[in-house]
Amino acid sequence: MSGRHWTLRTRLTVSTTALLAVVCAVIALITALAMRSFLRQSLDDRLDAVADRSAGTVTRTVGKSAELSYLSAFGVPGGTVGVAVDGGSVTTAEMVSATGEAEQPTAAQQAVLAAVRADGGHYTVRLPGLGVYRVKAVRAGSADGAVVTTGVPLAAVDSIVTRLVVVELVVAAGGLALAGLASAVVVGRNLRPLRQISATALRISGRPLHSGEVSALERVPASDADANTEVGRVAAALNRLLGHVEGALEARHASEQRMRRFLADASHELRTPLAAITGYAQLTRRGTEVVGPQTALALAQVEAGAARLSSLVDDLLLLARLDDNRPLERGEVDLSPLVAEAVRDVHTAAPDHHWRLEVPNEPVLVTGDQARLHQVVANLLANARTHTPAGTTVTAAVRPQEDGILVQVTDDGPGISPELLSRVFERFARGDASRSRAAGGTGLGLAVVSSVVAAHNGRVEAASEPGRTVFTLRLPWGAPSPERIAEAVESY
Repeated sequence: MSGRHWTLRTRLTVSTTALLAVVCAVIALITALAMRSFLRQSLDDRLDAVADRSAGTVTRTVGKSAELSYLSAFGVPGGTVGVAVDGGSVTTAEMVSATGEAEQPTAAQQAVLAAVRADGGHYTVRLPGLGVYRVKAVRAGSADGAVVTTGVPLAAVDSIVTRLVVVELVVAAGGLALAGLASAVVVGRNLRPLRQISATALRISGRPLHSGEVSALERVPASDADANTEVGRVAAALNRLLGHVEGALEARHASEQRMRRFLADASHELRTPLAAITGYAQLTRRGTEVVGPQTALALAQVEAGAARLSSLVDDLLLLARLDDNRPLERGEVDLSPLVAEAVRDVHTAAPDHHWRLEVPNEPVLVTGDQARLHQVVANLLANARTHTPAGTTVTAAVRPQEDGILVQVTDDGPGISPELLSRVFERFARGDASRSRAAGGTGLGLAVVSSVVAAHNGRVEAASEPGRTVFTLRLPWGAPSPERIAEAVESY
């Protein structure tokens, strides 16, 4: 996982542990280098002591080789090697074994030692088969005396430094593990208010705040809103923001309630005069008195306008009833004949469209209000008839599924614009206002569809692209009536 996707707690813990790891690595490196330098200096001091002793104890006799008696002295460490070079060739070579016995260095080892310059300096060489040595060459006696080269092994120094590094690594690893655990605990405890803020915001975001009455919004506990800490100040700011949001939601709900009461009251008040207007218009047109063509046309327009207003009033009253959560009628409804009837009706009203019906042969039962479900399908078909040109193919289908029933109305018209599609189920939503009014639309048909379907514990969806628009109703299966259960038992 990329580091940018880590939680804040993980980032802080990893960052703290990484910083401690860098500090431990620097301390370990400095300690190892200091220890190595100290041990090498100690080894050089011991080498100086042995080499200085060699200058005073090596003897040279005519016709005889120099003797390396200093190597057998007390305190000379095991592994010490010495060679005497006279006249450019090795005359004597000897090495002290780990048990203190004298051994003979190999020719290759003698050659490496013989090549060391006799300037009193300390050199590091690798002796074949023995490893790395610190060596020093001095002259015995006069300036033309024999050169004695002494070497002590570095293996002990390297072994001590290696063990020190291993110990430091083990201690550092354990310390980092404990530090990481402690850091995770401390960081987690200090970030607990932030988690509380996140959880509170997440719970609030899951509530339906877009409509209806909203109860009091949850707040971050006062214990996590300490103004003396950065996280506490964030929590306090969130609480203040939630207070403003709660006030705005209450004001919006109050405004919605006033608007709904007004629409309901106005709709009720309009029903009687609208019925009177329609009745008087029909009475005048059908009376015995002869009316002129212009008067007849005016009466027809009055009746059409009154019919549109009556439809609008009925839709507003239905929405107000659904908003108040008033129960609908409940009964067993077979969707196949319901959809077929709606298609026959719209085919009569719009024969210039191609209407197709796809329903199964067996009953498709839901529990609901048959009149309202018929209104839902009729509104979807009317919407397709109104907003598609002549010759458009509209298909109404009922498709049983395992988890419910799908009722789909599909057309191959020009489609719905993305801007309108996102709010197509809102009240008074119109794509082309002039076109909708000319066709008699009120902008409430799809809002009624959404509200009625929601009252039946279903949902409605819309998908559109040029050449294909689909409205899909998803309704739950209805429980069979006692009569149908009895028929099934008798047939069995």
